[in-house]
Amino acid sequence: MMFNIAQWRAWAPGLENTQEWQQWCLSPCIVEKSDATPDVSFLPAMQRRRLSRMARMAFSVGWPLAVGHEHLPLVFVSRHGETPRTFDILRDLAADQPLSPTQFSLSVHNAVIGLWSIMRGETSEMTALAAAGDGLEHGVLEACALLAEGAPAVLLIVTEDQPPQAYCAWVDDVPFPYAVALLLTSGSDWQLTLGSAHASQPKAPWPHALNLLRTLLSGQTLCQHSWKNRLWNWQRQP
Repeated sequence: MMFNIAQWRAWAPGLENTQEWQQWCLSPCIVEKSDATPDVSFLPAMQRRRLSRMARMAFSVGWPLAVGHEHLPLVFVSRHGETPRTFDILRDLAADQPLSPTQFSLSVHNAVIGLWSIMRGETSEMTALAAAGDGLEHGVLEACALLAEGAPAVLLIVTEDQPPQAYCAWVDDVPFPYAVALLLTSGSDWQLTLGSAHASQPKAPWPHALNLLRTLLSGQTLCQHSWKNRLWNWQRQP
């Protein structure tokens, strides 16, 4: 697969602009736990009220990249999805409390793209993926298929929120809440290929989307991500 990364944006607590992300990439560390949420003041107040933190993260990085694109397909990737909302629903169920239909409708995996479609009036193709630890690469694969079908650009958003404490024994791949958006276009700046990973292949030190961000900001030309028996090779053309 070959493509261009025309633009990118990212957000995490305390990391909101290019300079802050450049500093983090030079010395990556776990961001201090925080309840901070990104600024989505570009949305009307009534619409903002429906957004969870994960949805706000997705909108904050994706909305600016969508400006000027009337028909922009979206690929949304999250391995764990709206776990805080789901946990609240399960807690109410265990306590024999009435369940909120709105809370349930906003907890499903494609809720974010549904809200995106409504708030932007966007009717282009949209996909929500949950693809384990290499969701980034599966999202790129889906985006490249859309580019091959004629889309002039595709927006890819990868985001994860901090899971509830009760899930932390099982969810070990979210060091802190983050969202990364890539505006992909046709081209040959980047090539992504799939190989077979060996048992000795080291696991990427950070979630793949953050590791790719380190590659983008450092100017490196090669990056590898392994997940189970898959080895993803990223190569930037000189």
